[in-house]
Amino acid sequence: MNDFASLGLSPALQRAADALGFEAPTPIQTAAIGPALAGRDLQASAETGSGKTVAYAFPLMQQIDAAVRPALRRTRSLVLVPTRELAVQVGETLRQLSPFLAEPVKVSVLYGGVSINPQLMALRGGAEVVVATPGRLLDVVEHNGLKLSDVSLLVLDEADRLLDAGFADEVQQVLSLLPARRQTLLFSATFPDSVQQWADACLRDPVRIEVAATPLDQARIEERAIRVDEARRTPLLRHLIEQGAWSRVLVFVATRYACDHVADKLRRAGVAAAAFHGDASQGARMRTLSDFKAGALKVLVATDLGARGIDILRLPVVVNYDLPRSAVDYVHRIGRTGRAGESGLAVSFVGEAAEAHFRLIEKRQGYRLPRETVAGFEPKVAAAQTLPVAGEDDAPDGADASPGQMGQMGAPTGLDPNGGIKGRRPSKKDKLRAAAAAAADAQASGRRRPGGP
Repeated sequence: MNDFASLGLSPALQRAADALGFEAPTPIQTAAIGPALAGRDLQASAETGSGKTVAYAFPLMQQIDAAVRPALRRTRSLVLVPTRELAVQVGETLRQLSPFLAEPVKVSVLYGGVSINPQLMALRGGAEVVVATPGRLLDVVEHNGLKLSDVSLLVLDEADRLLDAGFADEVQQVLSLLPARRQTLLFSATFPDSVQQWADACLRDPVRIEVAATPLDQARIEERAIRVDEARRTPLLRHLIEQGAWSRVLVFVATRYACDHVADKLRRAGVAAAAFHGDASQGARMRTLSDFKAGALKVLVATDLGARGIDILRLPVVVNYDLPRSAVDYVHRIGRTGRAGESGLAVSFVGEAAEAHFRLIEKRQGYRLPRETVAGFEPKVAAAQTLPVAGEDDAPDGADASPGQMGQMGAPTGLDPNGGIKGRRPSKKDKLRAAAAAAADAQASGRRRPGGP
């Protein structure tokens, strides 16, 4: 029997841990499973890839297994996640545990981007565990497909993403449908101030767990920052893939258009690549992800949707083609590699316009990376005002770049006070101000002309 026995897991779940190859609990599992089984609220912070899903999956399933279970299944546990892909993966983990229990647990997974009808059909007869994205969960409730009045355990996975501006209102609507007295578990790699304020208001006497990365964990991911002109990023990416014999690479870009654009350039150069973003259907995204995991694709080009929602074992390399908007997103991006004790490489392309922003990311991370150059790809752009080199293979066209990396086409950029980099294109207000200033200058110049009024 493995070390999970010491955490209070039932014999059934100890057998499950053995059968699924969990030789020993990770630090977050060691710290979280006991208090969760005891019914305590948790605020658990641990780096990406540390085993957070298992840390709440075991207690969740054990509580259901120990309860009286009526023939009509009531939803007792709800897991909220920010992305479709994460919903599918959490559902798979829970379903792997179910056969080891005295009676199998019905797990329903709800997410948008596909027809709601099959999900409503799957909920007939109830479901004891529901894993859902907030928007689709509310849709299902509105269709009378699910009641949440019996939920006794709520899990928020990737809590920082769930409680950001894009999801916070939907999460609050979901919470209003739940019993006031319940156990709540928050799991996340980071807890920014807004999430911490929510946790302080909503958790009851929580056990606070913070599993810091050990020196060994930090050494697991080699980080590199390469200076390169934005117009040369795609040729450099191809060069690094070839020279490093990279078997699989996850490449992060800033926009959906850039996903398609970069993936298309790689395919035309003979590299097996595909785009991964929210415009694709759910079926297409799942097929693409499956092909990438199986090795049929060498490069997956993704927006930040992929930073939280996918879990790829033995992914050797992550590339920040466009820098993320924040240090938090940087952590999640590079955390896609170096998982489960494996080593990994994270490469960031840093152009002249993005240098100040990358320094901000480094400051938040608490360390500085040396800037490298690659022979044959040394930067030619000396300043942000310089125009792009004509005829380059990857000449930027604006939509292919991150905010602040949109080609060298205007005034130097500055840092966005919200955490990103301002783009170069002037806003409507900027244009109006510039026009007013030009008119004032012209009027003043007219007054200064000899013989003028």
